[in-house]
Amino acid sequence: MGNETLRTEINNLERRVKLLLSEHAQLKVELQKVSNENQQLKAQASQQEANLANFQNQMKISKIVESMVVGDSDANEVKDVLDDYIKEIDKCIAHLGEA
Repeated sequence: MGNETLRTEINNLERRVKLLLSEHAQLKVELQKVSNENQQLKAQASQQEANLANFQNQMKISKIVESMVVGDSDANEVKDVLDDYIKEIDKCIAHLGEA
């Protein structure tokens, strides 16, 4: 009976080890998924921060243009020129972000 009890214990340990290895593999997969999601969320947050900063800069420029003492036609012309500059700067920032 000693050998049979020993074999039963060994079988139980083998079963437990297999279960633990299976759980470990599942947790590794889950960790990888969470890590990937974390990377995506960080990239998304970074993009949102850049968009916010860009928007804030546009608002500042718009306020500057609106506060300038010029005629309505001149203000619109200045605003159009500044908007063009902002678009070009945004394109440059986007290209730098891709590099």
